[in-house]
Amino acid sequence: MTASAPTALLRPLLSSTLRHGITRHTTRPHISSSVASLAAFQHPFPSSQTTQIIRHLSSHPFVLSHPSSVDNAKGSDNADNPSSRGRIVCITSGKGGVGKTTSAASFATGLAMRGLKTCVVDFDIGLRNLDIHLGVERRVIFDIVHVLTSECTLSQALIPDKKTPHLSMLAASQTRDKDSLTIEGVERVLSELTRKFEYVVLDSPAGIESGARHAMYFCDDAIVVTNPELSSCRDADKMIGFVSSRSRRAEIGEPDCKPVSMTLLITRYDVERAEREESLAIEDMKDLLGLSVIGVIPESKDVLTCTNLGTPIISLGDGHPAAGAYMDMVDRFLGQEKELRFVTPEPVSFFKRIFG
Repeated sequence: MTASAPTALLRPLLSSTLRHGITRHTTRPHISSSVASLAAFQHPFPSSQTTQIIRHLSSHPFVLSHPSSVDNAKGSDNADNPSSRGRIVCITSGKGGVGKTTSAASFATGLAMRGLKTCVVDFDIGLRNLDIHLGVERRVIFDIVHVLTSECTLSQALIPDKKTPHLSMLAASQTRDKDSLTIEGVERVLSELTRKFEYVVLDSPAGIESGARHAMYFCDDAIVVTNPELSSCRDADKMIGFVSSRSRRAEIGEPDCKPVSMTLLITRYDVERAEREESLAIEDMKDLLGLSVIGVIPESKDVLTCTNLGTPIISLGDGHPAAGAYMDMVDRFLGQEKELRFVTPEPVSFFKRIFG
């Protein structure tokens, strides 16, 4: 029995979900799911308000440079290409608790460890956690809302990471609500950040409310995070359609700029459970969501320990499975070809087979 085949236990659910909740993607995965995501986007808001937001996003003038300025400059130094700006990478998912903030912290740290000037921004207004993951919670004086309301400068709000050179963080507000975000304000902040940094990583909140909408709207790349379970994949599918139809790149359209580059990050993957057909396998998720896999992060108890210590798990080094998987993910994002590791069961020793 292969791990790539849909599990026997979940096959009826998979079939039903494909008919009712998840659209099977083909050559243009993000287009086929846009109808489901549009319905999810419109549901929490009155139709007149949604129309007004869309019309406003489509008509406002550019402050952040045109997306085409970075389409052919991935991985280049802004100093070598003055017309370019830093790339904006959104870590997103429709479902909460899948590991977005954990992944954003490790991904941004991994970029900085490779000498790339990186800033990671927490967009979860009112429920910030990124500062805890990076161990800088006691150093937060100003946040993104203070910058948006001109109560401080961006330089005052940025928190350099003392443990990782080239890494800075911009915290979310813990006391304001998500209505504090405006499209003009977010664009102004991102425009300034992309002049300072080669990569700006946005830690998006779950769902499709204001924080998530503003995080994904300006992104050049979207890393969609999911767990190997149906509910997580279903919500991820909605977000894929949402990004592909509601981002600024989607509004501009081809050939003026490329679509948002989307990849799939699978977290909390348990090889043994997948082998026992108790969870979705990697091929199941690729088939359901139609995205290439940028990384598979194995389940690890050390993730919680590192969070409590304020240290991204990628800092544990390549010898640790979860840390090594995040390092591989960063390398793949930067264009390196790497085989997936930690996705096959470890061989069972002779004595373990006998004595258990």
